[in-house]
Amino acid sequence: MGKTVGMTCETVLAAPDEMRTYLVDQLNSVLRRPGMYGDMEAAMWIIVNHLLFLERRPEIWEEQKRAWSRQGGWSPTGAKGAFSSLLPTGHGHCVASLYAEFARRQGWLKPDRVLDAEAYTAMRNAVRQWGRRDRVWADVTTAFGPPSVLFGGTNPFYGKTLGYVTDDPAQPMVSFHLWNGADPDTEADWPPARTEPLLLAVRCGDGKFVDSFTFTPQGRRRRPKCAEQ
Repeated sequence: MGKTVGMTCETVLAAPDEMRTYLVDQLNSVLRRPGMYGDMEAAMWIIVNHLLFLERRPEIWEEQKRAWSRQGGWSPTGAKGAFSSLLPTGHGHCVASLYAEFARRQGWLKPDRVLDAEAYTAMRNAVRQWGRRDRVWADVTTAFGPPSVLFGGTNPFYGKTLGYVTDDPAQPMVSFHLWNGADPDTEADWPPARTEPLLLAVRCGDGKFVDSFTFTPQGRRRRPKCAEQ
């Protein structure tokens, strides 16, 4: 019988900077394509914990969850539980926008576009009143241009969130939550009857979570019943 010779495979680990770059790229991919990662929120927890461990700041994540909990943006099921009390089904892209705000404050978010201070201020001044009328996806981009980050992809048959930021991380993201689903008690059709998603709400602000939402008439009609109680 032949003699088996053991072989040792030497493993060379990536440098810390390479590890961080890889994880930041993965985080930005999950944020933009939440539907491709199953439980998007669980995927984010793993990446965030690894990044903060690598940066030797593990306590930051617990602090953020406590802050969200105080504001009403966190529940026993995570951020999706907070969104489920205010918006109809399909919250992955909405949750991604909240995590993106956290990622931005940590220096991890890579926006595709950054609004200058003038454009951002004009948006903040206008958006509460603007968001009280029914709108669709094209109305948002016509009024405010392409988003800083598109959460959820370009297919108009699916919901998505458009996020807008300036270069000052102290200024909150302005998020437009768009939906193209089936109404309760109706059979879901495919493709949907609407050719592009409806705007349900604009979200902006660091105070109480529910107060950061401005609902369109369509959004108010589709708010879950538990939100009205």
